[in-house]
Amino acid sequence: MAADGGLLAARRQKDLLHFLTCGSVDDGKSTLIGRLLYDCSLVLDDQLATLQRESRRSGTAAGGLDFSLLLDGLEDERQQKITIDVAYRFFATQERAFAVADTPGHEQYTRNMATGASTCELAVILVDARKGVLPQTKRHAYINALLGVRHLVLAVNKMDLVGFDEHCFEEIATQFAAFAAGLGNPSVRAIPLSARSGDNVTTRSAHMPWYQGPTLLEHLRSIEVASGERPIRFPVQWVNRPNGEFRGFSGTVVSGSIAPGDEVLVAGAGRTARVKEIVSFDGALAGAAEGDAVTLTLDREIDIARGDLLADPRDRPECVDQFAAHVI
Repeated sequence: MAADGGLLAARRQKDLLHFLTCGSVDDGKSTLIGRLLYDCSLVLDDQLATLQRESRRSGTAAGGLDFSLLLDGLEDERQQKITIDVAYRFFATQERAFAVADTPGHEQYTRNMATGASTCELAVILVDARKGVLPQTKRHAYINALLGVRHLVLAVNKMDLVGFDEHCFEEIATQFAAFAAGLGNPSVRAIPLSARSGDNVTTRSAHMPWYQGPTLLEHLRSIEVASGERPIRFPVQWVNRPNGEFRGFSGTVVSGSIAPGDEVLVAGAGRTARVKEIVSFDGALAGAAEGDAVTLTLDREIDIARGDLLADPRDRPECVDQFAAHVI
């Protein structure tokens, strides 16, 4: 519980970056996140002892630690050596807090990858240096673009298996950049690394002196992903009325920020009220921002039901009865 409390405190005090790892099957996504957690000293002693035991039992790491076992918790995942479900991990450095989604690479579980990407601001797309850019690599990049993920990291993994060859890395980076240009020109940072041995993950690799860019962790800590303030949008998920004295509206802020005293509009109905209080599990808050799950109370009684949308009256959402969309 203390560790969870520390993570919650870090989440509120620091900038939080949501990112995911994706790419084709067996490109090292789970291993990369496990290595990140290990190198950041975020693996507890009992977890490390279990990891050592499980690594010896699985025999997939040639006597070393199989970092993927920190993420692949389902027995089917361990038996098949693939990720099936989305695994979420939270960690923090001095500069920033992180919420990372480890998503499956197998084509059969692409829907789970899309679920993980739906809440992220940055995607780490892994490529096996021996195989290069594969159809699933492009598919995952395209899905990220559809979902509005504008920052991509091309992590060319397993560089140790190609002798840390610079030409191999440059060829893959050039090929992916040409493809990404057709996705609306997202920002792309290519990083050569070896997740298993830790090269360019959190520390600079002595095996690749030709690479002068940041390590993966340096890039994650420094990248600016803010796209400017968006208007408040708060879908009501539940009318919270535990007794006759309290009536609040629970949900998650999907864009913008809100504070007590702000005026909100019930979209569609057109009624307005002011926020009286913002309530969370930890008590009243001075404000709430995108991603926060809170309960709002208002200064007057108006008819609001589950499914209603609270919005900024100065920037009303457009109401339509027809729309076009890409469906994943």
